[in-house]
Parts: sequence; structure tokens; C-alpha cells
Amino acid sequence: MEETISFQLNGKKTDVKIDPTETLLWVLRNHFGLTGTKYGCGMGFCGSCTVLIDNEAVRSCTITVADVKGKSVVTIEGLATGDQLHPIQKAFIEHDAMQCGYCTPGMIMNATGLLLKNSSPTDEQIKTGMEDNLCRCGAHVRIVAAVQTAAEEMKGGK
Repeated sequence: MEETISFQLNGKKTDVKIDPTETLLWVLRNHFGLTGTKYGCGMGFCGSCTVLIDNEAVRSCTITVADVKGKSVVTIEGLATGDQLHPIQKAFIEHDAMQCGYCTPGMIMNATGLLLKNSSPTDEQIKTGMEDNLCRCGAHVRIVAAVQTAAEEMKGGK
């Protein structure tokens, strides 16, 4: 049975009439065409589907669209402001912190959630905060450097 679910999506009020038990991942991809949020494991382990819900990094494959009713959802497509990339997006490019790129949107969203909680993380805190986002390419050292660079920029250091 369909239901109207209202929430903020990338800064815009959104109403969608949909089966409330559908996962947020598939609603974002199939209903809104926001394919930056990737399907990985489908069980919340890999992090490819990470989005921000009320500024908290959440695996969108593990929650239903009904779970975001009245909340704010930000996807990788909503992180930049116009043509201006978010500091974490710029830092990932600057540090070449991606190889195949499949996990990158989830990494960026998870890193953004981390920096919203802790604006000055140590390397160890970054490694711990990012360890649940899986990357098979081995860009981990560059990812940590990118998060540190973004933290500085977000604090006004660059």
C-alpha cells in the first residue's frame, strides 16, 4: 500500500507517494534518479550506499523510506553547493583518494558525517571512523590524507 512520505532531499522539500517499506537506497536510485548512492552488499556492511540523515552517516540499504519521514537526507549529489564542490569532495580529488570510484560516494558521505561530529580528527580517529567503508583498491592512505585536508578547510584553515 502506498503512502505519501515527506522529507528534505538535498535541501528541497520532497513528497513521494510510494510503498513505505521500500529501502531508501532504491527510492533514491529508482524514483529520484540519484545513482551516486551505490548498491554494494545490500546489508549495510560495505558503506557504498551511505547518505546523511540529519547530518548522520547512515547506510541507505538498511532503512526504509518511511524511516526518513520528516528528516533531512543528503546524497552525494546534494553535497556540493552549485558548482562549488564540498571540501571533502575537493580533498578526495586533490589526494587522488579513489581508484575505481565505486565506493567513493559512500566514503565521501561517511567522511562528511565524521567531520560534522569531529572537526579535528586524528589519523587514528579517521581510520576508525572510516573502517566500515570497504575499498578493494587500496587507496586508504590517500583517503585519510583527504579527510585531514577537508577537516582543515572546513575549519577555515585553507
